[in-house]
Formats: sequence, C-alpha cells, structure tokens
Amino acid sequence: MALSNPLTIMSPQKTSVIAIVGFVAAVFGLLMVSGAGPAYRLGLVDLTGVLVLMRWGAWMGLGAAAFALVGAWITRPGAQRRGFALTLTGAVAGAVAFGVPFALLQSSKASPPIHDITTDTENPPRFVAMIALRQGSPNSVEYQGEAVAGRQRMAYPDIRPVTLAESPDAAFKRALTAARDIGWQIVAAVPAQGRIEATDTTLWFGFKDDIVVRVTPTAAGSRLDVRSVSRLGEGDLGKNAARIRAYLRRLQQ
Repeated sequence: MALSNPLTIMSPQKTSVIAIVGFVAAVFGLLMVSGAGPAYRLGLVDLTGVLVLMRWGAWMGLGAAAFALVGAWITRPGAQRRGFALTLTGAVAGAVAFGVPFALLQSSKASPPIHDITTDTENPPRFVAMIALRQGSPNSVEYQGEAVAGRQRMAYPDIRPVTLAESPDAAFKRALTAARDIGWQIVAAVPAQGRIEATDTTLWFGFKDDIVVRVTPTAAGSRLDVRSVSRLGEGDLGKNAARIRAYLRRLQQ
C-alpha cells in the first residue's frame, strides 16, 4: 500500500491584477498632476494644457484609489492573492493625485476672482520699471478701481498699510532688506522715490507675480504700502494676499 506524501506542494500565490492596475493607474495620475508644473515651466504645455493634465490626473487618481481599495480587500492578509502593500500604495498615490487639484479648486472657489492686491486701495503704489518686463502679459498693471477694491476689502480686511516709527530712509532700507530676505528678485530700488519693485516666482508652476513697495513720510515716521499683481489669471488663489502678509510679517520682525 503506497504511503501518501506528507509534503503538500502549494502553488505560489499570484499578485492580484486589480492591485497592479490600481497601482499603475495611481502612479500615472500622480505623474500627470505633479508634472503639470514642471511641464509648464519648460514650455511643454500652456495653461490650457496644465488644466487638462491636472483634470485627467485627478480623475485617474480618484478612480485608481477606488480600484486600489477593492484590490486591498482581495489581497488582504490571509487571502488567496498577493499585492496588499501594492494596493495601499496605489490608494495613497491616487488620493494625493486627486487631493492636490481638488484643494486648488476649493481654494479658487474660496478666493475672490481678483489678482491685484494692495494695502492702499484708494491710491495704490504704481509700477514704473516693471511695465517693460510685463509687456505681453494678459494682466495689466493699471488698477481696476472699486470693482477690485470692494472685493479685496470683503476677502482680505487685514491687508492694510504699516506705520513705522522711523525715518523714510531707515524704513526704505528695512523694506529692501525684507524683500531680499523673503526671496524676491529686486528689479528697481529708488530711495529718492521710496519705491521698490520686485518679482516673485512661484515654486511649482513658475508663475511670475510682481510687487511694488512704497515708503512715504508721515508725522509719526513712515508709512509703507505694498501691492502684488499676478501676470496671469483672473484669480490668484489668494497668493498675492498671502505674499503681502508674509512680507509684512518679515518687515516687522
């Protein structure tokens, strides 16, 4: 009588196809979203192309995340298929690919559709040297008046002039130092006019926004006003207001 072999030969577990598909789709979605900025900076796509990349990357990420969650159930510990870690990685990557554009969209909805922010809406600082550099930019440096000012006051009531208890010369030096410290590219610095013009380039997309700082004498010392204007886009996702706040904080440190 033949004895049965006590060793049972087990077939190796196969990696779930769903896990693989979910992971690959999530990576592609994440690459589309994260690559939109560098692609724009390199001139490979225009703004329309950026929106297309981010839109499709977001939807691909969302679909991949859902797919990966199904795969996580199929490949859970003790299940017949492998790929649990792969599905979790895909779910996270897909969530990020969807989450970044979604957060930008929500920020766009929460911010007013303006791209010109200033501490003085009645007599905003004027650009001089920057005008030549902005030739060809869709957005003008001409202030649009109450239509913009009213929206700014509603959205950013804290954006106001700063009074410094020091001479205009000292205030100008402080303002210029703060602009350099914060990383702006100085285009013009004219102490006699109390005017500083600079450009700030956003990290991801490389959008260029322009700033003008104005220092004027007062009875108490000096008054400082700031204006930040985007070269592109109807809205700015609150970037110009955030830039002015950061600068004024630096100035008063």
